Amino acid sequence: MIKTNLDLFWLALSFYTRLPCPPNLDYSQLPQAARYLPVIGWLVGGISAASFYLASLLWTPTVAVLIALGVGIFVTGAFHEDGLADVCDGFGGGWQKAQILEIMKDSRVGTYGALSLLFMVLLKINVLVSFPIGSTPIILLAGHSVSRLTPLWLMSRYSYAREHDSKMQQAIYQPSGFELLFAAVCAGLPLLFLPGVCDWAILPVIAAPLFLGDYFYRHIGGYTGDCLGATQQISETVFYLSVSALWKFI
Repeated sequence: MIKTNLDLFWLALSFYTRLPCPPNLDYSQLPQAARYLPVIGWLVGGISAASFYLASLLWTPTVAVLIALGVGIFVTGAFHEDGLADVCDGFGGGWQKAQILEIMKDSRVGTYGALSLLFMVLLKINVLVSFPIGSTPIILLAGHSVSRLTPLWLMSRYSYAREHDSKMQQAIYQPSGFELLFAAVCAGLPLLFLPGVCDWAILPVIAAPLFLGDYFYRHIGGYTGDCLGATQQISETVFYLSVSALWKFI
């Protein structure tokens, strides 16, 4: 039985990343560990930021951004990117709820999924290389942290869409107001290291899960684990785009 918040953190780390964790964790408590998603963002974002900084000492900013994104994908096992691809395949190729859900369960990547991943990666690269090289690490850290708050908002507002068990069923729960507040504070801390005008970037990031949640609800009556992953990826990209636009006023 989980006794401490540290145990919940280890559970979150083991589920959402490939980083080493203590053995014999109690996965019956995994749903409550989702509150630590923004903290996981600190780690993934911090590792990506460090990778960017070290790579920028040897190569061009574009190469450094590619390495940073690649390291982030490796650390998470492409967990959220897989969700984005599945959602694009499901909603792009399906018309009814059952069809959409069935396509999303297919492990194969279709045309919609492949194009969505290609578009998202290219968009991230082009936005991130536009920042001053000294600011990119903290932007990466903030993007990974803030974007991992948005799946929790989705989980708090909507029900799980699949009526039967799935690989993600064990990770689903409805966070309380206190848990959302805790996650929001954790998600927002990296913003303190960015220029004040960048705080406005949080507004588009908040709008993203509201729009996506409504879209998912209208088509499948809620969300799935893939929807949460897609929401994180879209929110992260929205954050980078928003900061890029606001940077012109600095």
